[in-house]
Amino acid sequence: MTSAHGELILHHYDGSPFAEKLRLIFGFKGLAWRSVKIPVILPKPDVVALTGGYRKTPIVQVGADVYCDTALIARLIEQQAPTPTLYPASAPLAPLLAQWADSTLFWTVIPFAMQPDGAAHIFKGVPPEVMKSFAADRAPFTAGMKRQTAADATANLGHYLAALDTQLADGRPWLMGPEASIADFSVAQCAWYVRRAGPMADVFFAHAHFSAWLDRVLALGHGSPERMDSDEALQLAATAKSHAACSVAPGLGFEAGQAVTVTPTDYGQDPVAGTLVGLSNDEVVVRRVDARASTVHVHFPRAGFQIKQEQA
Repeated sequence: MTSAHGELILHHYDGSPFAEKLRLIFGFKGLAWRSVKIPVILPKPDVVALTGGYRKTPIVQVGADVYCDTALIARLIEQQAPTPTLYPASAPLAPLLAQWADSTLFWTVIPFAMQPDGAAHIFKGVPPEVMKSFAADRAPFTAGMKRQTAADATANLGHYLAALDTQLADGRPWLMGPEASIADFSVAQCAWYVRRAGPMADVFFAHAHFSAWLDRVLALGHGSPERMDSDEALQLAATAKSHAACSVAPGLGFEAGQAVTVTPTDYGQDPVAGTLVGLSNDEVVVRRVDARASTVHVHFPRAGFQIKQEQA
């Protein structure tokens, strides 16, 4: 992935676990970044203007390039600020553990944390009608998914925490050893969400090594954010003079210039339509034109997304 070097603009909201993953990575790398706060639920007209329909949180904007999915965004941040690295040579399995945390662990933590006591803490003071709107907004996100019950999630989370605690029992400071890695931030965002659920965080009491590790990760902070208005971010995209370099590699089943859709394969399956301008084994890039954002390149990781050619 080749990036147009520029300001990293995070579009996020405070309670987003995956946004917390990136905020902590900014802290780890000591980065300054721009912060655009977005609505928690639809409508999100400014987000859709940039992405063309993808509405998972967060996204990162660099000029007129928009990056979706934290697995890809973490690689972008690494490219712009390679030290300290998220991908130490001593931890080749770290991205695989991160992938497990972003999927299996995440979908264990959500039903665990959202049990009545946890939900009451997370949504304390939120009016009932807002709660209903949130539930209605999220229902299509997971339509067709077989969700874990609270009992399933409680049992599974206990097994996972025990294993992670054992991994840390030899005194290592980070999950994969002496150096922090992408795995730490993917696991930490899930544990952070449990801590947001107040009494549900009692589950950590039996896992002292894990709890101490989580404190270390969260102590990294969020770097140096500076607020940016959403309109300003859109104007920046509209006036950008160039895009990150990209090309469609041969032999991958698609040709540059084809009309395609790109859709997540797990949940939040909102397709983004555009013209294919970049494709590798790691990334897919589509060009789209919006009345407000002008010509935008939207980047997705190859893994976890389906590319389909649109029929003329």
